Amino acid sequence: MCTHPLDLAKVRMQTAEERGRSMMQTILHVFRNEGFLALYKGLSASILRQATYSTTRFGAYEKMKDWASGGSDVTPPFYVILPMAMAAGWFGGAVGNPADIINIRMQNDMALDPTHRRNYRNALDGLLRMTREEGPKSLFRGLHPNTARGVLMTASQMVSYDEFKNGLVNHLGMDPKSIYTHFAASILAGLVATTVCSPVDVVKTRIMNEKEKHQPAVVILKEAVRSEGILFAFRGWLPSFIRLGPHTIVTFIVLEKLKALGIGMHS
Repeated sequence: MCTHPLDLAKVRMQTAEERGRSMMQTILHVFRNEGFLALYKGLSASILRQATYSTTRFGAYEKMKDWASGGSDVTPPFYVILPMAMAAGWFGGAVGNPADIINIRMQNDMALDPTHRRNYRNALDGLLRMTREEGPKSLFRGLHPNTARGVLMTASQMVSYDEFKNGLVNHLGMDPKSIYTHFAASILAGLVATTVCSPVDVVKTRIMNEKEKHQPAVVILKEAVRSEGILFAFRGWLPSFIRLGPHTIVTFIVLEKLKALGIGMHS
């Protein structure tokens, strides 16, 4: 709810044919030309994506970590939690793929020529129309880059959060249950995750937004590097970080509080 306009700006920047427009310029452009509510275009799909993708990867990772630690509060070693996070991210990416496609399409719809707009009313309408018009297989378009992003995101975000948290507690003497510790560890994890995931995120967005070409990820990557340079992989990095930073902070703080209440891991 809080970061959706930034996510929309990120998608618009990643799919824009013209370069040079900043995050704030993109947001202002949408506001002036399409209205305030356009900044929340695709919100239903974004919520559906979080309810599928995030629920799966967080739940799977926490369950596997709990199993590896024998139910204790001690975080297993890095080499143990990394493959767990990667597996959880892959499953999350696969489960959330359909909602992710609808989310990207709804966010970018108004930027398209009127004849190419899809005009989905909401996430459910988008899923039904996509299945009917493009076939059930279309729901898993971009599956490989999306699961790759899920692997990278979960591994970089969750593992780095646990490692930063342990470092803050063991080396700086911070309280492991303090909200300040959770805040610091989560914003650092958001920084790492944004940087690691940016290249595959850009490619994934372009694949899912395609209407006719349906080119392989390798072809899109080669064309982008040839026409835009290697820095194309970090287009939309700032809005990605500004979106992922607060999103990561809220997510981990809420998760820590739920765990403290005995909900989730030890319920």
